[in-house]
Amino acid sequence: MSRVLIIGCGGVANVVIRKCCQVSEVFTEICIASRTKSKCDALADLLKDRTETKITTAQVNADEVQELIALINEYKPELVMNIALPYQDLTIMDACLACGVNYMDTANYEPEDTEDPQWRAVYEERCKKDGFSAYFDYSWQWAYREKFEKAGLTALLGCGFDPGVTQAYCAYAKKHEFDTIETIDILDCNGGDHGYAFATNFNPEINLREVSAPGSYWENGHWVEIPPMSIKREYDFEGVGKKDMYLLHHEEIESLARNIPGIRRIRFFMTFGQSYLTHMQCLENVGMLSTAPILFEGREIVPIQFLKALLPDPATLGPRTHGKTNIGCIFTGKKDGKEKTYYIYNICDHQECYQEVESQAISYTTGVPAMCGALMLLTGEWKKEGVYTVEEFDPDPFIDALDRYGLPHRENHNPALVEE
Repeated sequence: MSRVLIIGCGGVANVVIRKCCQVSEVFTEICIASRTKSKCDALADLLKDRTETKITTAQVNADEVQELIALINEYKPELVMNIALPYQDLTIMDACLACGVNYMDTANYEPEDTEDPQWRAVYEERCKKDGFSAYFDYSWQWAYREKFEKAGLTALLGCGFDPGVTQAYCAYAKKHEFDTIETIDILDCNGGDHGYAFATNFNPEINLREVSAPGSYWENGHWVEIPPMSIKREYDFEGVGKKDMYLLHHEEIESLARNIPGIRRIRFFMTFGQSYLTHMQCLENVGMLSTAPILFEGREIVPIQFLKALLPDPATLGPRTHGKTNIGCIFTGKKDGKEKTYYIYNICDHQECYQEVESQAISYTTGVPAMCGALMLLTGEWKKEGVYTVEEFDPDPFIDALDRYGLPHRENHNPALVEE
């Protein structure tokens, strides 16, 4: 029996909350909290007669630590699930520490305003030290490790699909399939079609900033940084077909490089159609992806936030999105002295997701792992004091839960490899 505070009520949170309500024997009570309480109330009303989970709602500004502390102290949860924006990871972690509550999220911290002088100073110093210029990475949250250890609390970072499930796949391969892993290629393919000329499948601010950032990968003990979208490969994805995919920076590379001994190279690829890239390039060229406030008709606006208001809400894409996703990891390495390749992945159908939880597969593939990660923490399957990423825990019960609750894994012991 557990009481959980879920912060956020967007597309991913909708999936998380519905899936928690399917496991009411563990999630006996949940509180849904966001800046807009009416959204929480509407979802709670929809679900109240469909689950034995007791649902309450609250209003909270997740940018304000004191508001978070007041809510946590009032509700007294065993776990806070941060399904809000990555901008708010640190304020929610601070509140959890102040209240003595375990924490988890689905994406690592990134600052909202990358032009802020104080943040720029920290960022530029870290770039010199680490040799790459990603503005989102684990360093901000890893700095909390000692605080969570001393408080006797667990913080689970990035428990979505990628990051999250992809790291569990790596831990699974390390545990069961290889003695040594040499290379990992993480492939994220969305073969869905929503019919719009241009839309993003998750929060536009996060999505567009991620794609327009310089790419990077880990090779021979150091980072290799490349211009945005400058490395393209084609891959034939089961259930989807041949798609162009591009090398991006992604946060799980950073933790996997630490936690997979002897790894030579880790890359992350995501598929994009040419229309998407053309739209994005145009928007970037005219400054619409900027996070720096500008003065417009006597008031400040942030261009990328204005753009977000113009684009379709990802939470509304479910009924019109058709096709499948295919996300997984391809490994090379050795087992019993012999060279080996291995591919572990999931295929998810957009319309099947919509029929179950009224969401497209992008939100589904993030929300289900978040619920499963919370399940691991609440049942004691995963228990360590400190700040951890998914691959630092036993992958077996987590993957079993994914199989049971909607994201079954598949395996291929002779996969086609991505071109060097």
